[in-house]
Amino acid sequence: MRSYIVGGAVRDELLGLPVQDHDHVVVGATPEEMMAAGYTPVGKDFPVFLHPSTHEEYALARTERKTAPGYKGFVFHADENVTLEQDLVRRDLTINAMAKAEDGSIIDPFNGRRDLQQRIFRHVSDAFAEDPVRILRLARFAARFTDFRVAPETHALMRRMAEEGEVDALVPERVWQEISRGLMEARPSRMIEVLRDCGALARILPELAALWRMPASAPQAAAGARLLCMLDDAAQAGLDLPQRFAVLTYDLSAGAVSPQEDAAAALVDAVCKRIKVPTDCRDLARITAREHRHVARAGTLSAEDKVALFERCDAFRKPQRFIDMLQAAACIHGGAQAAFPQRDDLTSALEAARGVDAGAVARQLAERVKEIPGAVHRARVAAVEAVAAQRQR
Repeated sequence: MRSYIVGGAVRDELLGLPVQDHDHVVVGATPEEMMAAGYTPVGKDFPVFLHPSTHEEYALARTERKTAPGYKGFVFHADENVTLEQDLVRRDLTINAMAKAEDGSIIDPFNGRRDLQQRIFRHVSDAFAEDPVRILRLARFAARFTDFRVAPETHALMRRMAEEGEVDALVPERVWQEISRGLMEARPSRMIEVLRDCGALARILPELAALWRMPASAPQAAAGARLLCMLDDAAQAGLDLPQRFAVLTYDLSAGAVSPQEDAAAALVDAVCKRIKVPTDCRDLARITAREHRHVARAGTLSAEDKVALFERCDAFRKPQRFIDMLQAAACIHGGAQAAFPQRDDLTSALEAARGVDAGAVARQLAERVKEIPGAVHRARVAAVEAVAAQRQR
């Protein structure tokens, strides 16, 4: 029985990066031998065991065979006769198909070390085409390892997978998992570029891909390029996932023939429903798509308009979500780290409006309950007018 560290841990160590997790492969062992040595079985699809002291995962070397479309359409086989190379050949990229032996030596049957040095993403074998998730993973790696490029033969294979519909078999949860992880990398724009260039973006997020299908003469023709810059600006500023997703989807209607102000929010809803985006990301993206233009002209809004904006965004109950939307809007309309006076304007206005004691207003109108909402609204408008007058002095 021999164990090896495999995959990302070997890659990151060779790149001089911190190693977060260790994946182990065991060669020459049976499940019974693993349990006899004190390992605890946890794997459902194939034999995986927890180390008795470190609790790290150790998987028996395995092979797999494609039996159906999609990333779940595989049958796995693991026993003591499966070799390390047989296990590694089924992995996605050469840079992830290296192993480190217990004596520290590197086993590299597919020249992953060379591709690391040359900064290339290259598939290990044609088995790459059997799992559409690998397209998403490669795109996510491109957002992390920003100076790597996709090998021409790998790009061609990815294009063929998209054209043949293999990408259509992806389940929504896995699409969101990889997209969300890519958005949190150093340069999320590269993930979008890789997916766009191989044709997968049109299958996964056609609303977003439409930004690059407009004729050069269209007023919105530069929308895609601007979006990529905004995404990287959001990453550089350290915005969180809901804010980055809001930036990604803020104006999906720009790719429409006749974009309308309300269309973007409807498209956000459609995307979120299709790939099962979590509620916090969906809600922030929706109000950003609907309201970012109003935020951009905050200096021209009346106190009445501002209070109406707060009410539409449910800002009195969820003020932090509104503040997060302002940060996303700042990224959209000038840069996440640039001066954006609209943010301060609306933040101070919201603080003033929230300072109104709605309970006191309600008590004064206890006998005229139907008048309470209007009275609270007017009091908030008056508070916003007062703070605006103070700012002008």
